[in-house]
Formats: sequence, structure tokens, C-alpha cells
Amino acid sequence: MAPDEHDDLPEPSNLRFLRVLVTVLTGVMIGGVILIIVLIVIRFRDPGPQVPEDLTLPADVTPQAVTFGTGWVAVVTDDDRILIFDRVTGRMTQEVAVTGN
Repeated sequence: MAPDEHDDLPEPSNLRFLRVLVTVLTGVMIGGVILIIVLIVIRFRDPGPQVPEDLTLPADVTPQAVTFGTGWVAVVTDDDRILIFDRVTGRMTQEVAVTGN
């Protein structure tokens, strides 16, 4: 087979530049996917705020929402009350009645 007469032509500079850009873009995309996977793994390892194990609600109370603050936990109940508990001991420190219009 005879050698092709176009094999010895130099590569155009625009084509060389495009090849470098594609290679760089591929590397950036691979790095971005790896970074996203690492961030997702780190985020799902965080257990988030923990409700104290000693926290006991009064009888006949159904919680509707829980809010965490610095040193306290607030529980909104279905009977329009907010119960504030100490985050360390789990002891109720305050009760707030919610009144509507």
C-alpha cells in the first residue's frame, strides 16, 4: 500500500488548539463529577441534629414539628402549644400557648 500524500502535512494550529480544549474540558468534567460525588457522600454522612433521648412529651400530645436551637429543642404540638426542652437534659423548660385570630 502506498503512503498517503496527505500524511506528511502539518496539523493546522486551529485543530491543535481545538484538540487541547477538548482534552482540558474532559479533565474538568471528570473532576467536577468526582467533586459532586465527594460532596454528596460528605453531606449524607452528617447525621444532622439529634433529638435528646431523655426528651419525653406529656401524655396525649402529638408533635407536629420540631425545631432545634442553640441549647434547646422546640416541639410544636397538635393542640396549639410550643414546648421548649433543654437540649442536654431533655427536660421541659417552657410552654407557650399559640393563639390564633
